[in-house]
Amino acid sequence: MIELKKLLLGLSLLLVGTASASAELRVAVAANFLGTMQELAQHYQAHSGQSLMLSSGSSGAFYTQIHHGAPFDVFFSADSRRPERLVADGLALEASRFTYAVGVPLLWSPNSQKVDSNGTVLSQGDFRHLSIADPRNAPYGTAAQQVLQEVGAWETLTQERRLIRAQSIGQAYSQVASGAAPLGFVALSQVKAEDGSIPGSYWIPPAKLYDPITQQAVILSDTQDLQAAQDFLSWMRGPQAVAIIEAAGYSVPH
Repeated sequence: MIELKKLLLGLSLLLVGTASASAELRVAVAANFLGTMQELAQHYQAHSGQSLMLSSGSSGAFYTQIHHGAPFDVFFSADSRRPERLVADGLALEASRFTYAVGVPLLWSPNSQKVDSNGTVLSQGDFRHLSIADPRNAPYGTAAQQVLQEVGAWETLTQERRLIRAQSIGQAYSQVASGAAPLGFVALSQVKAEDGSIPGSYWIPPAKLYDPITQQAVILSDTQDLQAAQDFLSWMRGPQAVAIIEAAGYSVPH
C-alpha cells in the first residue's frame, strides 16, 4: 500500500510538472512590437518548448487592465514609465525590469510621392488628415505630438481637426496602410521590410525632436509561473533575440 501511494504521488507530481511546462505564458505586448514579438515567440518556442499567448494593445490600456487584475505574466510596454509605475504600485517585480528596445518613429505614407525626406510636407499641409496614436495612451503618439510641436504643425492641425487619434500605434498604421489617412506617424518596425527597405515614402525625424522611446518589459507580481517568465526574459536578453529585434528596426542597449 505504501509503495502504491508513492507511485501515485510520483505520477501526480509528473502530471503537475507536465501541465506547468505546457501552460502558455501570458504576454501583454505594446502594439508597435507585436510583429516582432510574433517572430520572437516562434523562435522561443522552438528553443524551449514554451508557448506564448500574446495580447496586443496600447501601453496605457494595458496599464489600466493590469491595475484591474488582468491575468498577464509579462508586460512589454512601449515606454519605461508604466513599468516603473507598476513596480512602484507593487504590481510588478523591480528585478525583472529591463529595456528590451528603443523605438524609432517615422512619418510614413504608402504613396511614394507623399512624404519628402525632410518632412516639409508637415508645414506645407498638402494632406487632408494625419494619423497618430493617442498621446494619452501610446508613447509613439507622444513622440508624434512632440515632433509636430517642434516643427510648428501641432496647433494648426489640431485647430483644423485634421489629426486622427488612433487607439494604438497598430491602429494608426492600419489607418495609413488602408488609405483612411494619407499619412501618419508609425513605428519603423511596422514598415521595414525583411531586406531593410521601406515601401512608399517616409521621413525619420531627428532624435532631438522627441523624447527617447525607451521600451521596457517587466514580470507582473501575480504571474502564475515565475520561473517560466524569468526564463523568457533571460532569453530576450540573449544574442538571438537581440539580433531579431535590431533587424526589425529597433536599437538595443548593450
